[in-house]
Amino acid sequence: MLNTHTRIKSVKSSPSQPSRAEEVYTQLKKDIADFRLVPGDRFSEHDICNRLAVSRTPVRQALFRLQQEGLVEVMFRSGWRVLPFDFDKFDQLYDLRMVLETTAAQRLCLQAAADASPLLDGLKERWLVTAGERSSDATEVAAWDEAFHETLVEAAGNAEMARVHHEVTERIRIIRRLDFLKQMRIDATYDEHAKILRAIIARKADRAELLLRSHIQSSQVEVRKITLHQVFLAQQVAPAA
Repeated sequence: MLNTHTRIKSVKSSPSQPSRAEEVYTQLKKDIADFRLVPGDRFSEHDICNRLAVSRTPVRQALFRLQQEGLVEVMFRSGWRVLPFDFDKFDQLYDLRMVLETTAAQRLCLQAAADASPLLDGLKERWLVTAGERSSDATEVAAWDEAFHETLVEAAGNAEMARVHHEVTERIRIIRRLDFLKQMRIDATYDEHAKILRAIIARKADRAELLLRSHIQSSQVEVRKITLHQVFLAQQVAPAA
């Protein structure tokens, strides 16, 4: 169960500041993504109010929003529960991710100066590194992996495509992060990202698409192997709130 002691600061919101409900929503979503709240955990609105030092109204608004996203459900007369993994839904989201990212790779390869893009320059600095320069921090690499794929889609120049891809990324984050509990998966991510980048820089569209498709499919297969033990391990390496 959740045992952190995060507090939401008591400040009056302004147009440039998030609302109380937004702050609670962001914190709870982070708790779920970082496995401080795991599938099956039960809690009450009162628990959240006490932990975050906020009133019930913003907590309820945040929970209803998370419910709409399929992360939690309300239990009749017994509070709330983090929903178990729905692997069929994750498969559908991975299929959508595949379409968006391979399309983005094709677009990037058709651009006249794909290798000159500042966005791609940033990716090269992070992923085209020697073995000694690689990170072995699972949480860090998971965040960088998300950024890699979102940046590829963003660099393709279609804002609507990037928006939808970001929504997919948000919805698969909780399951995707479990893919980085094994060092071999971290190593594979570095190797595969490097190959994808080099293919895009060389504007080899077919190769870039093939590599990206294989990379996503490998992650999708690993997701299907997830066990409760892996969730337990993820809790042990979860960053402090």
